[in-house]
Amino acid sequence: MLKPVLSAHWDESDSYTIDGYKRHGGYEAAKKALAMDADAVIQLVKDSGLRGRGGAGFPTGMKWGFIPQNDGKEHYLVVNADESEPGTCKDMPLLMANPHVLIEGMIIASYAIRAKHAFVYLRGEVAHVARRVNAAIADAYKAGFLGKNIFGTGVDLELTLHIGAGAYICGEETALLDSLEGFRGQPRLRPPFPAIAGLYARPTVVNNVESIASVPAIVANGADWYQQFGTEKSKGMTLYSLSGHVTNPGQFEAPLGITLRQLLDMSGGIRAGHKLKFWTPGGSSTPMFTDEHLDVPLDYEGVGAAGSMLGTKALQIFDETTCVVRAVLRWVEFYKHESCGKCTPCREGTWWLVQAMKDMETGKATEADLDKLLDLCDNIMGRSFCALADGAVSPVASSIKYFRDEYIAHITNKGCPFDPVASTLFAVSSQENA
Repeated sequence: MLKPVLSAHWDESDSYTIDGYKRHGGYEAAKKALAMDADAVIQLVKDSGLRGRGGAGFPTGMKWGFIPQNDGKEHYLVVNADESEPGTCKDMPLLMANPHVLIEGMIIASYAIRAKHAFVYLRGEVAHVARRVNAAIADAYKAGFLGKNIFGTGVDLELTLHIGAGAYICGEETALLDSLEGFRGQPRLRPPFPAIAGLYARPTVVNNVESIASVPAIVANGADWYQQFGTEKSKGMTLYSLSGHVTNPGQFEAPLGITLRQLLDMSGGIRAGHKLKFWTPGGSSTPMFTDEHLDVPLDYEGVGAAGSMLGTKALQIFDETTCVVRAVLRWVEFYKHESCGKCTPCREGTWWLVQAMKDMETGKATEADLDKLLDLCDNIMGRSFCALADGAVSPVASSIKYFRDEYIAHITNKGCPFDPVASTLFAVSSQENA
């Protein structure tokens, strides 16, 4: 039986208010943590097995432990709320329903890494979320939970909400830091890593919203309690975003290791009269799966072993009416548009991917071009400053792996077989121009 943790009280009308949050023990975990030794808090999070929920799955406590202590420098905590991955929708609903759990998590994390100033970097388009988070921060200051001498413990913490300008690249942690400093958002060359030289060249921890929001429950209930959820190496509950051709799309909180088959049962299944064709386990930047992967455990190890990545747990579901070539083209166009242009493999590679995919969709390509497309993917993969270019390549390569016949059908049909009218018009146009 599922036991919601992060989303336990989302259905309450005042879940986003400080009173609604305190009614269920809100900020008690922060008081408990601030009475502990800071290193003990880090160890507690390490023992819980919490892994970063932003995509990479790096152990959160280990990341905190990388911050050098007694170095005489200011330390910073930065929360990445620049949720921009196509299909991903977990952090924004969390912030709308319960912004105070993030604030409490930030208090605990900042104390653990000895930071006196923390930042939330929020995607610029979500003005309604910004208003809600701003109001929650103001209420926390008013209650004495932020600012000077929190809970009378002598611990200080300033919290700043920074609104981004809607650039997908700023979801990459070093590009986010550059943007936060007022520069153009572009990935930095590493090393040095943020733990050594991050924001303002000071030791910095960058964590995802869901990662930090998971901390209060761990402090309140203990590492052993958290370890009972999930799998051997992927612990805890997490939020899965289910969208696309499903009966009831939305956010589903479940233990890591649940399968898509189980999630579809919870969401009413594929829309009536249709069947599953392909899906993404972690957003459009992860290699796609098909119906043969319905029982793959949705944890970091299970998805990785099956040839993809858990990523942001954005499960985009597509039925048999969807043209996989067209869907992949739309994704690649997104990555081309969002490339910061800093490195050649991404700047030029994503442009060429779009051209090649357009030829595929419209039937202008040949079978030889299909091999060229795969060769292009090989030359882009792993050669850019950050993972944006890899994200553009993943759906292309995986779609050819599972749906090569559909690509061939576009070539032989001289257009998309899922769009007979457009295909016929294209064929007539080609004859007239011959």
